[in-house]
Amino acid sequence: QVQLVESGGGLVRPGGSLRLSCAASASISSAYCMSWYRQVPGNEREFIARIYSDYNTDVADSVNGRFTISMDNVENMVYLEMNSLKPEDTAVYYCTYRTWDRLDYWGQGTQVTVSS
Repeated sequence: QVQLVESGGGLVRPGGSLRLSCAASASISSAYCMSWYRQVPGNEREFIARIYSDYNTDVADSVNGRFTISMDNVENMVYLEMNSLKPEDTAVYYCTYRTWDRLDYWGQGTQVTVSS
């Protein structure tokens, strides 16, 4: 079992920035990849960004150029730096840990609200 705890969410004005953190109970160096997703109530979860064990990344078109994923595999932390936030970025943001067997672990999520 892998426990994931997200933090850093909150209320921010449009154009503002937030940095989300995800603390993993297991070594993220052993993961196939770490990802961020988000979900608005009533909608499906949306892929945001992914970072692989070799530090390569994938980023969704909707946030490309505004969001950056990174990780610290010494502290077993994954981060999502979010800039130029828009009201449509409002959602619950989830961190995931994917094993090499393609088993996914999810955190409980952190709420991000972008509003003036």
